Amino acid sequence: MVTSESIRIHIENTLPCELVRVEGDDGYHFSAIIVSTEFQDKNMVQQHQLVYRALGKKMEQEIHALSMKTLTPEQWAKSDQS
Repeated sequence: MVTSESIRIHIENTLPCELVRVEGDDGYHFSAIIVSTEFQDKNMVQQHQLVYRALGKKMEQEIHALSMKTLTPEQWAKSDQS
C-alpha cells in the first residue's frame, strides 16, 4: 500500500524540491504541498504535470487521488504557510 511518506520520497527523488509535504492515511487519497524552482514560469497545469510525471506509474496504478498545491520558492516565501 502506498503511503504519504512513500509519495513524498518519490517526489523528492525525481523532482528538485525545496519542500514536499504529503498528507493522507487511507492509502488512496492524498494532498500535497510541493515547492520547486522547476515550477518557475509554468502555469498550474504544467506544474501539476511535472508532479504527475515524477510519480509515473504510481499515479496510474496506486494513487487514486492527489490534490496538490504547487508553488515556486518565491511564492512559498510570500505565503502564510511558510
